[in-house]
Amino acid sequence: MNYRILFVCHGNICRSPMAEFVMKELVEKAGVADRFLIESAATSTEEIGNPVYPPAQRKLAEHGISCQGKTARQMRRSDYEKYDLLVGMDRWNIRNMRNMCGGDPQGKIVMLMDYTARPGDVADPWYTGDFEATWQDVWEGCQGLLEACI
Repeated sequence: MNYRILFVCHGNICRSPMAEFVMKELVEKAGVADRFLIESAATSTEEIGNPVYPPAQRKLAEHGISCQGKTARQMRRSDYEKYDLLVGMDRWNIRNMRNMCGGDPQGKIVMLMDYTARPGDVADPWYTGDFEATWQDVWEGCQGLLEACI
């Protein structure tokens, strides 16, 4: 296992599971899935145990990607040691992740869109309802992240 990646958003029902399953698809297609552990989590407790939000499931399914069986979990402080990268979807996630981990002494906490030509926040469909914009951000970010890893 070369790369252990945890994608993180507020509730772990939209953006971070989309990133988790897009990244799993990309590493599978690249033939390097055996070199990756890819999971996702939330900074909040609001959605723990809930499945991926149905519109996010549908957006993944449009692209032939299943997220069957995924339920939201909260990030733990111990995740900082378990993963090589903790990838946040927006600046609030990053702030919360640093608080939960007691800082970021090893520089493991990063933003997904920093792996693209347009750094910033991944569009949050919970507020916009625009799952296509989120898909585009996640797809582009995960492609850039994969390129950075291999």
